Amino acid sequence: MKKNLQIWTVIVLTLFLFPVVIQFIPEESKISNSKIIKENALIVYASNIVAEDESVPEVEVEAMEEEIKLGKVLLYNTHSHEAYEPMTKAADGKIAVDHQTENVVKMSDKLKSQLETNGAETEILKKVVQHKHAYSDIRPYVKKRVTENEYDLIIDIHRDSVGPEKTTIIHENQRYAKVAFVLGVDNPYYKKNEAMTNRIKAGMEKRVPGITRNVISKGGAGVDGKYNQDLHPNLILLELGGIGNSEDELNRTIAVISEAILEMLSENEMEEK
Repeated sequence: MKKNLQIWTVIVLTLFLFPVVIQFIPEESKISNSKIIKENALIVYASNIVAEDESVPEVEVEAMEEEIKLGKVLLYNTHSHEAYEPMTKAADGKIAVDHQTENVVKMSDKLKSQLETNGAETEILKKVVQHKHAYSDIRPYVKKRVTENEYDLIIDIHRDSVGPEKTTIIHENQRYAKVAFVLGVDNPYYKKNEAMTNRIKAGMEKRVPGITRNVISKGGAGVDGKYNQDLHPNLILLELGGIGNSEDELNRTIAVISEAILEMLSENEMEEK
């Protein structure tokens, strides 16, 4: 009886003292098990499951889009100072047909920008030469470019000397500067120059009927007859508007020229495929 009483006394004391004793157990012992579980926990990243302390490798994604290049174009201006009166007046209040900035080079820059924006690699040969011997003076520079590069089209851009009554057209309530083409017939590439000229001309007419003037063929005694078109079969010469065309009119025509060129280059690319 006495022995049973001692056993029950020990049990009661143990139950009474357990909550007190457990408070003195170190915290590290309490959390060790939970810490182990946490260290081995798995974290879900999208569709991948990795351990929490494993690094997630970065995946480099290569660009799939391939830059489109339609062809290569060279622009230059034999008579680089040929200017437009409305533009010179707006720039410095003076009316002039020759100008340092408001000229055909500025128009070439605009055409270059439009062509490049639409995938045609475009260069501009900027070289100022004396007007009197301009064609012969610029020739070696053009020849050097042609020798060192392959071009699908080369354009010598000029400005005609006639007034706006002959160089302006209204289409769908918009005014455009008209374009004339000059063709040197005394050169071995004459027929190919002519074919490319007519191709660009047709592309422009398709978009704005009447925007082009005549193709002016020149040759014979006392005439250049080449205009450096003998340097390349796809070299054409165009007269962009006249002295009285405004910048807005010229800009609209530049857009039409650009579209015609891009169409030609696209057709060439399709034929090559």
